[in-house]
Amino acid sequence: MAVRTIAQMAAEGQSPEILFWVGCAGSFDQRAQKITRAFAEILDKTGVNYAVLGNEEACTGDPARRAGNEFLFQMMAFQNIQVLNGYEVKKIVTACPHCFNTLKNEYPELGGNYEVIHHTTLLQQLIDEGKVRIKEGGSFKGKKITFHDSCYLGRTNNIYEAPRQILQSLDAELVEMKRCKSNGLCCGAGGAQMFKEEETGTTRVNWERTAEALDTGAKVIASACPFCNTMLTDGTKNKEKENEVQVLDIAEILNASI
Repeated sequence: MAVRTIAQMAAEGQSPEILFWVGCAGSFDQRAQKITRAFAEILDKTGVNYAVLGNEEACTGDPARRAGNEFLFQMMAFQNIQVLNGYEVKKIVTACPHCFNTLKNEYPELGGNYEVIHHTTLLQQLIDEGKVRIKEGGSFKGKKITFHDSCYLGRTNNIYEAPRQILQSLDAELVEMKRCKSNGLCCGAGGAQMFKEEETGTTRVNWERTAEALDTGAKVIASACPFCNTMLTDGTKNKEKENEVQVLDIAEILNASI
């Protein structure tokens, strides 16, 4: 894909309307790269003027702060803020709720003030503006889909409706888990848990959450976070349901429907 970097645009005397913050998972994890590609394809199809930082993007520092290494977090944050402010970035979109929360709520105290939006919010806006047109009889029409609320998207930033409205616009049957929205259960990856083993117990958080998703009878588990996607995919494999139930990001579902 020909995705321009902000440095290339700056060299041509241009600036993007939106900076797409890809994040570590979206850059390096093979599964999450598919989410990045799907979202970028939608931006291309709808004519959004965007760019990425490319090699100038570093981790936001979220896992470091959650794991207790405040010094490392601030070093990483200052580096990113310097780059963003150097390009006079005003608006950022990201497909990762961890990046979203850190850039939106934690960077301002260090001098990084930006309008930060999650990709589900932007996608819903594009649908509302008529820039995204859903094809008739898409592959998800009438399918049972359940949506898993990411902690940093839902409880932390109160974004519940945008992803659900996108799914409903596909004429899919949205079925809720018994624990959803503000009462949703974590996938087990937040707070830097993604990078360590669980403490001793009788089950795993992601197994518990996947069981709740499977109980709905949904054939698709939708998420809006690469960490959640990984944990729920592992959960379906543990239940030996990976051939029957798909775990997909909202961007992948929408991209396949336009």
